[in-house]
Amino acid sequence: MPAASESTTYLELSEEGGGAHKYYEVRHTGTEVTTTYGRIGERGQTRATHFATPQKAATAASRKVAEKVRKGYAPAVRGVRGRRPVTRREIVSSRSTAHQAPVLWRFRSGAPAFGIFVGEDHAWVGNQAGDVYTLTPDGEVTGRFGLPDGVKSIVADDFWIYAGCDDGRVYDLSGKVPHVAYEIADDVDIYWLDIHDGVLGVSDAQGGITLIDHEDEYQWRRSGRGSSAWMVRCDDTGVFHGDSAGVAMYGADDGAPAWSARTEGSVLFGWQESDEVFAGTSRGWVYRLAKADGVQRARYRCDAAVFSCATSPDGRYVFAGDNHSSVYCFAADGTRLWKLGTGCGSAFSMQYRNERLYLVTTDGSLACLDASESAVRDAVGGLLPQTADVKAGSVERVTPRAAVETVAVSAAGAADGVVVECVQEGARTHVRVVSPGYDPAWRVQFPKEIRVPGARYVVTEVHESGRGGFYRARGDIRRLL
Repeated sequence: MPAASESTTYLELSEEGGGAHKYYEVRHTGTEVTTTYGRIGERGQTRATHFATPQKAATAASRKVAEKVRKGYAPAVRGVRGRRPVTRREIVSSRSTAHQAPVLWRFRSGAPAFGIFVGEDHAWVGNQAGDVYTLTPDGEVTGRFGLPDGVKSIVADDFWIYAGCDDGRVYDLSGKVPHVAYEIADDVDIYWLDIHDGVLGVSDAQGGITLIDHEDEYQWRRSGRGSSAWMVRCDDTGVFHGDSAGVAMYGADDGAPAWSARTEGSVLFGWQESDEVFAGTSRGWVYRLAKADGVQRARYRCDAAVFSCATSPDGRYVFAGDNHSSVYCFAADGTRLWKLGTGCGSAFSMQYRNERLYLVTTDGSLACLDASESAVRDAVGGLLPQTADVKAGSVERVTPRAAVETVAVSAAGAADGVVVECVQEGARTHVRVVSPGYDPAWRVQFPKEIRVPGARYVVTEVHESGRGGFYRARGDIRRLL
């Protein structure tokens, strides 16, 4: 009988000035996960949980470790730090925030929220209940999608919006109804996603990185240098991956390592601009690295673990959110300009647009902050705007479904849109354009769960991919009868 798989991860959170001094240990043996936690140097408490399979136990153990890392815990060696005496004197934390941020409006989504994307016309928020809401820049709720499990990330790829779901699928939210665009392998526990020109990058709990093409076929997959990979960013030059060991770049075509850069603390979030990547870490740093070679151009010091970061498009400002419900703004050279409290939890993700900083938080809020210099100056002086409390109202919850609307036409050319056809090629069903004016040899990126060999569909639009060689369907999809 083979021996049961076993792994142990020991983490500590120790703060100066009389702050936290705790440990957390996760032991995985076969189908059992045991956690032990308490003050460093003390026995603590132990809890054991049993799971149906060793794989499910391993996934649960990875999640527990990741949750603690996001709260500022870091790998440690038991016994190096000793027990700290408990004093009864009053402790004034250096992390306390005297002023609140100028929040223009706040929407409570109903569950902790990780996913965010802010475009020209809409802001998107996805939470752990599987809800994805769309709101206008002024805070009016315009739509709601209901996915089968928690939403970790929302990413945009030109016209298209994708949501990564804890059910192991990635959903295209670009039309009226969500459709499955990608399916991730069962043994990949998705942490974060990014998409560039139809190619999907996936970072996972084990520290792995996977690239999947527009046809939902694996291009390559490799292990990172660490675990708990919360960062993946993709562009034409490569894939940028962050885990407990730091940040690394891999070639987009073959996954060949290009460079690696160690960070102080585990990477908990990543952001990118045209020639730089930014990584927030569990030790309170935001790193600014050159995409070309990984050289550190600057780093920014926060007072606690960095859950999220973002920049202004010109790189003049760098923003960060910590695990003590504070947000920061830095000048490009590393000078801290301000630190303010969110009033609605810690920012799991953020995005800056048009002098506004959008946050999604631990209490499930999507908050819109006025990040202009005048608004921040007023906030520091105690003058805050009246925060609008946005309600969802009676917006319909639209859920994924494989069935699509049907439409009868006398001929394919009479349909309003572009006609495509599903063609069986070996074990796979591909899609090609039937309407004139398109290359019939090119395949079409098209939702996989509605593909029926021989069936024809009419889609709102078909666009050539940025690199060429295939088309991408956009908008509503109807089946032709």
